[in-house]
Amino acid sequence: MSNIGLIIEEKSADIGNFLVGRLLPFREKRAVGPFVFIDHMGPAELKDYQNLDVPPHPHIGLSTLTYLLEGSIFHRDSIGSAVEIKPGAVNWMTAGKGVVHSERTPEYLRETDKRLHGFQIWVGLPKHLEQSEPTFSHIEADELPIWEENGVQYKLIAGEAFDKKSPVSVHSKLFFIEIKTKAAQKISIGQYLYGEAAMYVLDGTVNIEDNKYGSKQLLIAKNTKLCEFEMSENATVYLFGGEPFEEERFIFWNFVNSDKEKIDQAKIDWNDQNHDAFPLVPGDSDDFVPLPKSILNRK
Repeated sequence: MSNIGLIIEEKSADIGNFLVGRLLPFREKRAVGPFVFIDHMGPAELKDYQNLDVPPHPHIGLSTLTYLLEGSIFHRDSIGSAVEIKPGAVNWMTAGKGVVHSERTPEYLRETDKRLHGFQIWVGLPKHLEQSEPTFSHIEADELPIWEENGVQYKLIAGEAFDKKSPVSVHSKLFFIEIKTKAAQKISIGQYLYGEAAMYVLDGTVNIEDNKYGSKQLLIAKNTKLCEFEMSENATVYLFGGEPFEEERFIFWNFVNSDKEKIDQAKIDWNDQNHDAFPLVPGDSDDFVPLPKSILNRK
């Protein structure tokens, strides 16, 4: 019997002037461990007149993780952060009770051809931190644990695994791991993982119990401890997972919380542009993403 419990096909989602491949949430699987939302961005070829422009928009009750493979994004938020993220680095923003941020192509790239490729991820917060003050941290690529075993390269982007710990300041037990091969290789790492686990194949293929899987799919493991697979040559996979929360997490638009009343209040505050709840973003306050009218009264 296969250890694959569910296969989620990447589906296209529009985030304004940019299409992404949405992996989570899925109607049959709302979260993997504390991961409640995963978008695969690109790879996209952007012309000199095309740019990523996601105006200021709000979040509550979650942490965002941005990890780029190609390109560059300039992040600004209502805490006062203003940081360019490049491939291999990590932006980690914890919304807590409420934060606003924007994501745009940096000014120096706005009139040149460029590529953009990476992951945008939301991680739910433990219940006791859902109303915490917002925070932001930027971790450079050379700060992440990277090692090689038997010709396989591992990178621990966030969380804990393999008796190692990423400097990304996560708030619960989780892992986000990159694995790369040059030659075909059998991988057996279940002993290092915990909770729930999902795999995304970026390049190459993986063989699991005589079944071959390629890109555009999120593979959900039935048993994390039985995480064993064969990777083809020049393959890259990502593992997401960790300990799930006891309480259900509700998602409405950009808001995540275990308490629906907090989400309903956030809808009202953003719709009314209550800057006590959602402060302006310094350096990017002339525009914002309006609350979709379709969700204002949705329960």
